Amino acid sequence: MGKQENICQPTFAMILFLDEYNKRLRIDDYRGNVNDIYSYIYKEIDKETYEKWIIKARAEHLLDWISLGFSLEATVPYYFNGSDAYLLCYYTSQSRRESGETLKETELLQDVLNLPTSDYSPLSNQLIMRRAISSDAKQLSQLYRQIFTVYPTPLYEEEYLSSLLQEDSLFYIIVDKNDIVSAASAEIDYVYHNAELTDCATLPAYRKYGFMKHLLSALEAELKQRHIFCAYTIARALSFGMNAAFHQLGYIYTGRLTNNCYIYKSLEDMNVWVKDLSKSKG
Repeated sequence: MGKQENICQPTFAMILFLDEYNKRLRIDDYRGNVNDIYSYIYKEIDKETYEKWIIKARAEHLLDWISLGFSLEATVPYYFNGSDAYLLCYYTSQSRRESGETLKETELLQDVLNLPTSDYSPLSNQLIMRRAISSDAKQLSQLYRQIFTVYPTPLYEEEYLSSLLQEDSLFYIIVDKNDIVSAASAEIDYVYHNAELTDCATLPAYRKYGFMKHLLSALEAELKQRHIFCAYTIARALSFGMNAAFHQLGYIYTGRLTNNCYIYKSLEDMNVWVKDLSKSKG
């Protein structure tokens, strides 16, 4: 969903991702003159279509972006082959800038951070955890359709999921009697050697069993085998279970993205969690 554009101008080059569905744009990579990048976007981009601009900035450009009106919302340590990324945001809509759930989300986060890190029980013998294959696309799409009324990407479409699985996308699933009951994936960036853990979903009847910790741990093991050591996630700020799962697996909270994307049922704030897999055991 959305489109990527590679833009080259005399004083800069950047990879721009235009996401009309979520009314946002991302600068995923860039080099050159920061002021000229900003001027290009300001002049060329429809400010009503794209209410939120996100830049993955490097440390040496942090003050340059802030001086242009961007604000720091989160960080992803180790993102650029071990160097940190700074998630800076710029808003063209006042309503997009303001969240009505800040206090509630902060209280939930404090409850999560007070939880002890913990081990998890083994899976029942009747359950199978494995990597998903292309033939799982139909069942996976049905799972996501049951969980999410809205989602930033079209995971509820069988063809979309099938194409991801054929492209070596990394999904892990838990199966109960031939039915997929839980799933999660890792989107790997082989240029900067990081991975976003995402697409986490468990059927309501199975949520008390802690399946997500098993899936995330399996994904982490695969990432380490591929020498991907920066793992991060963007979790719904109002989801106690998802934030708790990442905290208890040793992820560090690094910030919150305001009104970041349409997910679950509406436009929501998202918490960022990061882990250095090179320091983790297993």
